[in-house]
Amino acid sequence: MEGAGILTGGYDPLTVWEQIRVPLIVPLLRMSVFVCLVMSVMLFVERVYMAIIIAVVKLLRMKPEKSYLWEPMKDDIELGNSTYPMVLVQIPMYNEREVYQLSIGAACGLSWPSDRIIIQVLDDSTDPTIKDLVELECQRWASKGINIKYEIRDNRNGYKAGALKEGMKHSYVKQCNFVAIFDADFQPEPDFLWRTIPFLVHNPEVGLVQARWKFVNSDECLMTRMQEMSLDYHFTVEQEVGSSTYAFFGFNGTAGVWRISALNEAGGWKDRTTVEDMDLAVRASLKGWKFVYVGSLKVKNELPSTFKAYRNQQHRWSCGPANLFRKMVMEIVRNKKVTAWKKVHVIYSFFLVRKVVAHIVTFVFYCVVLPATVLVPEVTVPKWGAVYIPSVITILNAVGTPRSFHLMVFWILFENVMSMLRTKATFTGLLETGRVNEWIVTEKLGDAMKAKAAAKLPKKPKLWFGERLHLLELGVGAYLIVCGCYDVMFGKNHYFIYLFAQAIAFFIAGFGYVGTIVTKS
Repeated sequence: MEGAGILTGGYDPLTVWEQIRVPLIVPLLRMSVFVCLVMSVMLFVERVYMAIIIAVVKLLRMKPEKSYLWEPMKDDIELGNSTYPMVLVQIPMYNEREVYQLSIGAACGLSWPSDRIIIQVLDDSTDPTIKDLVELECQRWASKGINIKYEIRDNRNGYKAGALKEGMKHSYVKQCNFVAIFDADFQPEPDFLWRTIPFLVHNPEVGLVQARWKFVNSDECLMTRMQEMSLDYHFTVEQEVGSSTYAFFGFNGTAGVWRISALNEAGGWKDRTTVEDMDLAVRASLKGWKFVYVGSLKVKNELPSTFKAYRNQQHRWSCGPANLFRKMVMEIVRNKKVTAWKKVHVIYSFFLVRKVVAHIVTFVFYCVVLPATVLVPEVTVPKWGAVYIPSVITILNAVGTPRSFHLMVFWILFENVMSMLRTKATFTGLLETGRVNEWIVTEKLGDAMKAKAAAKLPKKPKLWFGERLHLLELGVGAYLIVCGCYDVMFGKNHYFIYLFAQAIAFFIAGFGYVGTIVTKS
C-alpha cells in the first residue's frame, strides 16, 4: 500500500504544475508579455514612421531624378564614345543550368556603346557539364562582337563575395568606372544603364544606384504570392524611405550599380557573413557615400518556388544581418564621418528593429507567449497589444501589394510560420553558432524546368520524410492545438479561432505542403 501511495501521490504532474504555476510560471510569463509588448511597440512605431515618410514622398512626388542631378547621357562629336564611362557588368553564378542563358542574354542585350562595356561571367559551377554550357554561351555572344569574359577559379572560397572580389582583380577592370551586378536569374531591360549611370556621373557623392525587383513567377503558387507581398513592402516602403531620408539602405546584392571607387574605399567585398551585399553597403555608408533607390526601374527575376529553397534563402537573409549587426555595431558607434542621427537610424531602425526585433517578436509573442496566456489565466495581454498593433502593422504592410489584399490572412499565418525559422536563424547569427556561415545557393527552376515538370506525369517524391517533414513546425502546431482546445473549454478571449488557424498553417508547413513540389525521377 505504501508503494502504491508513492506511485499515485509521489509524482502528480498536475500537482507539480499547480505548485510552480503561481510562484514561477506566472511571473516569468508576465515578464515575457511585457518584453514582447515593448518589442511590438518598437516595431509599430517603426512601421508608422515609415508609413508617414512614404506618404510624404508620394504626396510631394519626390523622385530621385528631382532630388539628384540627372541628365541623359549625350553624344560628343569630338570625343566620340570616350565621353561615356566604362561599365563592368558582373554575373556571378553557381550551377545555374536553368537560368544562365537568360541572365547572360539580358546582360549582353544592355544598350551601351559596345567599346565602353565589359560583361564578366563569374562561374563557380562545380558541375563540369554546366560549366561547359556557360562557357559555350559566352563564346556564342563573343562571336557576335560582345566584349564578354568567362572567368572561373579553382575554389569557392567566400562564395559569392569571393567570386565578385576575384572578378575585380583582373587587369581589364582597372579601366572601368562603374560595376553593375546581376544574379543569375535577373534580366535587366536594355535601357537599365541609361537610367542608372547618369546618377553616378552627375553626382560624385553617390556610390550606389539600386533598382527594384520585378517577379516573373509571383503567380506560380500561393507561397510566391506571399513572398511578393513581403518583398514589395521592402522595396515600396523600406528602400524608398531609406533613400529619401538618410540616403542609406541595404544593397540587395543584385540589380544595382556601384561606383568602383566607392566600393574600393569601403574595403571591397568581404566574406565574413552571408550578407556580403549588406556588409558592403553599411561600410560604404560609413565612409559618407550616398545611395539612390530608383523604384520606377524594375528588373525581372525569379522567386524561389520550392519550400526547401525558400527556407534556405530565409535562413541566410535572417542569420546574415544579425551576424553583421554583432560584428559592426561598435564600428558604427565609433565612426566619425556620419551624423549621430544616421548612426541611430542604422543601429536602431535598420538593424535592431527590422533585422532582429521583427523576427523575434513575431514568433515569440504570437506563437509562444500569447498562446501560453491561455493556459495561465492570471496573465492577460491587453487588447491593444494582442489585436490593434498587429492589425495596424498588417494593414500598413498591404500598401506594397494592393492586388493581394484579399490574401492578407494567409500572409499573416504564413509569416508567423516562417518567423520560427527566422528567429532561430537570428539567434544563430547573434551568437555565431551552428549554421552561421552556411551558404546554400537559392535554387531557380526557370521556365525550362517548369515546362519539363508539366510534361511529365506526377511521380511520388523520393525520401518524403527526409525532405518534406519539418519536426519543429509540427511541434509548434501541436502546442497551438493544445492551447486552442484549452481555450475552447476554459478560455474567455476566443483566442482559439486564431490558434486553430495558426496551428493548421504550421501543420501544412510541417508536412511540406507549401510551394511547388518538384519530384525526382
